[in-house]
This record gives sequence, C-alpha cells and structure tokens, in this order.
Amino acid sequence: ADVAAIIRYNLKKHNLDIPGTAYFDPYIEDLYSFYAGRDCCGYYVLIDENGRVVGGIGFDKIDTIPNGAELQKMYLDDSAKGKALSYILIQFIEERMREAGIKTSYLETHSNLQVAIHVYEKLKYIRIERPAEVEHSTMDHFYIKEL
Repeated sequence: ADVAAIIRYNLKKHNLDIPGTAYFDPYIEDLYSFYAGRDCCGYYVLIDENGRVVGGIGFDKIDTIPNGAELQKMYLDDSAKGKALSYILIQFIEERMREAGIKTSYLETHSNLQVAIHVYEKLKYIRIERPAEVEHSTMDHFYIKEL
C-alpha cells in the first residue's frame, strides 16, 4: 500500500493519473502477490533509516524481447529525491536482471517525467520507436539497454 501511494502520488503530480498508466494497474495495491512465485522477476522496496517505505523498483520478463525484461515501477517518495537514489536503484535492478540471465533491459516512460528520462539516458538507455505491444498505452518514450 505504501508503494502504491508513492506511485499514484508521483503520477498525479505529473498529470498521469489517467488510464493507460500504472496509476490504474489492478495489482498495484499488492505488488508482492503479483511478483511472488513467478520466474525471472522481482520487486524491491526502499526503506529509509526510520523504517519508512520511500520507494521501489522491479522487473519482469518480457516476451517480445529475447532474454529481455522490463524495468518496472521505479518511483521515489519526495523525501528520497535529490540523493541519487534513482541511479542506485536502477543499477541494483540491472544487477538482479543479470543474475536472472536477462541480457536486455526495456522500459516505458512518459515525456511528463523529464527527470526520469534524464536518469535513464545518463545510465545509457537508448530511446527506441514505440513497440507494437506496450503495457501502458499512455506511455510515449521507450528505451532499451544491453546489460
């Protein structure tokens, strides 16, 4: 529930509390159940020094890219921003992907999320054309990175 609140807050803040975004994902309130017991995926929650949930990041295998996975739901609470934690989380999840045998990381984002786009590009994600199949139809920026 804490992660869901962070995700929804961030999407609403950037005018993305609309259909076709993670805001309306049916499993957002219970990410544990969504990721648990599935092959080649995981979701990790970031806790601050007081034990409060301040963010999260996950990945799941994607069938449209051979040996690929989608970097999913990387969001931070405002209290955790400005500390380079996005970079740390992405590098952490890329390592989990490598451990799972993933060779390519894919992600979807939106032009309203300029800070996220800057982070992805700084970490060498390459923008690609919109794939034929996308999980969140409102997204308008798509990236891959060879791991």
